[in-house]
Amino acid sequence: TADAYLRGLSGSVNRGAGENALMAGRAILETRELVANFFAVKEPEQIVFTANATEAINLALQGLLVSGDHVVISSMEHNAVVRPLYALKDRGVRFTIVTAGPDGILNPLAIEQAIEPRTRLICLNHASNVCGTIMPINEVGEIARRHKLQYLVDSSQTAGEIPINVETAGITLLAFTGHKGLLGPPGSGGLYIRDPEQVKPLLYGGTGSRSELLSQPEILPDKYESGTLNAPAIAALGAGIKYIQQKGLEQIRRHTQELTASLLEGLLALPGVTVYGRRDASKMVPVISINIAGISAGEASTWLADHYDIITRAGLHCAPLAHRTIGTLDKGTLRLSPGVFTTAAEIEKTIAAVKELRELVKNAR
Repeated sequence: TADAYLRGLSGSVNRGAGENALMAGRAILETRELVANFFAVKEPEQIVFTANATEAINLALQGLLVSGDHVVISSMEHNAVVRPLYALKDRGVRFTIVTAGPDGILNPLAIEQAIEPRTRLICLNHASNVCGTIMPINEVGEIARRHKLQYLVDSSQTAGEIPINVETAGITLLAFTGHKGLLGPPGSGGLYIRDPEQVKPLLYGGTGSRSELLSQPEILPDKYESGTLNAPAIAALGAGIKYIQQKGLEQIRRHTQELTASLLEGLLALPGVTVYGRRDASKMVPVISINIAGISAGEASTWLADHYDIITRAGLHCAPLAHRTIGTLDKGTLRLSPGVFTTAAEIEKTIAAVKELRELVKNAR
């Protein structure tokens, strides 16, 4: 990924005949095809590149929804979904929040019961970025199909971790980010758009195509890709996907699931440590939220980094609705996320460090 990112892809796609521009164009085309294949998308042109999943979600929501539309979401959504929807209330868009259980489990029937005559979209996080719980996207996709609704899935936590087939799941809009499970860099992401005639662009401007037009071109993906694309980041995203394909998604999932199970087992055995969410690693992505009695999540995160170089994230993780659902809105959590390069030894080190910290806090009282 780093090698691809640092190569001289300084040219601007569709804007010159120089070698750099041609290299950038080839790299972007290759990555577009890799992403399409990865998500079982039939036409690579239906993959639109953005800077991140937040931009992709904004493109989907702001491009699709109009006054009078109604949206169904879950209480486990990230602010990348919630804040755009709150902003769209000013345009006459309404939404219903379906509450998940305290472990993040969502009942698909509750989603269906929230559908109204003016419902146009169901929007669902594939897995919680707070507690890792995997959502029933296939079951909800069948509901969306049955009611002829658009279906937006945020795959930020699952792409590169769990297989995603947009056709099987009935997904019409899929947001993804490059910097997590897809092993790409920050600044890479995108959106799959099945029905481009229903989605307006988020940005308008130069595309390097149909420059004689004063209006935005309708050809894909140019319709949605105004301005100079981040070719190095997109090429690096492609390198990340190639690595996943070589390693094998099933092998990656097996590795992270084993690490998650070991981490869960170790943390659950520690007195004074509260673990939120599910207890079954097969039903979650490698995201675990905890609190340690007697110390705030922020202080614990700092201590682990300073003493053991264990990097965690503390707070509300840009998902206050999810924290309200699991009962931690008042204090947030300490989030631990093993990945494809994490080792079993590092998991043991983390468990021992949390145990040591808890003992220090306990003895100081």
